[in-house]
Amino acid sequence: MSVTSAANAAYIVAALLFIRALAGLSRHESSRVGNMFGIAGMVVALAATLVYALGNESGSVTSIFPQNLPGGVHAPGLHAMSTLGVILLLLAVIAGAAIGLYRARVVAMTQMPELIALFHSFVGLAAVLVGWDGYLSIERRPHATEAQVFKLQGTFGIHHAEVFIGVFIGAVTFTGSIIAFLKLSARIKSNPLVLPGKNLLNLGSLAVFVGLTAWFVASPNLLALILVTLLALALGLHLVASIGGGDMPVVVSMLNSYSGWAAAASGFLLNNDALIITGALVGSSGAYLSYIMCKAMNRSFISVIAGGFGIEASSGEAKDYGEHREVNAETAAEMLAEAKSVIITPGYGMAVAQAQHGVAELTRKLRAKGVEVRFGIHPVAGRLPGHMNVLLAEAKVPYDIVLEMDEINDDFSDTDVVLVIGANDTVNPAASEEPGSPIAGMPVLHVWEAANVIVFKRSMASGYAGVQNPLFFRDNSAMLFGDAKERVEDILKAL
Repeated sequence: MSVTSAANAAYIVAALLFIRALAGLSRHESSRVGNMFGIAGMVVALAATLVYALGNESGSVTSIFPQNLPGGVHAPGLHAMSTLGVILLLLAVIAGAAIGLYRARVVAMTQMPELIALFHSFVGLAAVLVGWDGYLSIERRPHATEAQVFKLQGTFGIHHAEVFIGVFIGAVTFTGSIIAFLKLSARIKSNPLVLPGKNLLNLGSLAVFVGLTAWFVASPNLLALILVTLLALALGLHLVASIGGGDMPVVVSMLNSYSGWAAAASGFLLNNDALIITGALVGSSGAYLSYIMCKAMNRSFISVIAGGFGIEASSGEAKDYGEHREVNAETAAEMLAEAKSVIITPGYGMAVAQAQHGVAELTRKLRAKGVEVRFGIHPVAGRLPGHMNVLLAEAKVPYDIVLEMDEINDDFSDTDVVLVIGANDTVNPAASEEPGSPIAGMPVLHVWEAANVIVFKRSMASGYAGVQNPLFFRDNSAMLFGDAKERVEDILKAL
């Protein structure tokens, strides 16, 4: 078996391992095994690439096209990797592994969303670089006669379309992910950017892209490639900047999909089956997850892709909801001890305070006393899909008492006490009661229907969406101020 055939076979094996990884990651119980399959797939793919590079060092010529095309035309090829290239490749793998291991050890769960957004930006940038090289590797080599080139027009046309589309998707992913990273890490404000005629700007950019693509395929030139790169960079920036902080979890999922399609485009350019299959898996699964989240948030999937969804509603006028009521840890402990049923609704604040272990211990103590304890998880709780589920699984909270919003929303009216730990926008009654609210129409957890609600919060500040929450001022609600981890520990001591 040739080196090329062996490498292609290894890429197929890697792709199958990635598919198995997705299957494992679909359930909490098998997520660890799924993650190991993903690691194994990446090891196989990297090893195959290194072996392929070393095996072709002899100076043979490989190509993204068949070497002998119809009409006797010999297509320009890509020279095999030199010894220096192999060394650089090895150094890149070692450096990437070292950085990845370091980040995995030091990153906090609260930083995971922005870290993932940053990862997406690297995928987008890689797609841009691969696309540019795909153009330059062909154009810098002289073709045969004009008649021979004409016979290849269809083949080269497909290649140039792949280059152009790959660069466009990659550049949009790159700048969009950078803006998402800056918003999620609070380096810039989470408020949406509202430019005059923003929708026309987005649609106009797409129209210009279509026109540039037709021009580039018909007459490949460096100017068109430069223009589409700049256009895509600006579009990616505007798409994500136009989306408010409350909708950022969907944005992360959307960018995940974009990064997958960018990887698939790179796979077509490099004739790499592993990249094509993996990119398609990531792209389609990210798009489907975005669709599921949009349905859960009562948002339009098309408007998510277009960018800036959820900001058409008016910001609403500032309202005076009255005075809030405070409660201490001892009183909260008494309410919990006397309750028959308790629902805990966690949010990003729990992740920031690292209170999940204390919450898990509180759950065990209450269940030991005969109290029914369950968790209500909003689809976009935290800053990342599944953020709260991962935190609770890490703290050994039983899977069977962690329920999604649709499974538990009807049970709040029969609940004695609800603990809102670090959640804000996902429990805001304004979403269903105030048509003028920026989050109007977004399904939320109906915690206010319970007999008593205790809200763990550092202050009365608004949530990530910048919207005041009338829940805090309801007669059956009480605020427990301070660090969530410390307040949970205080309740445990009182119990």
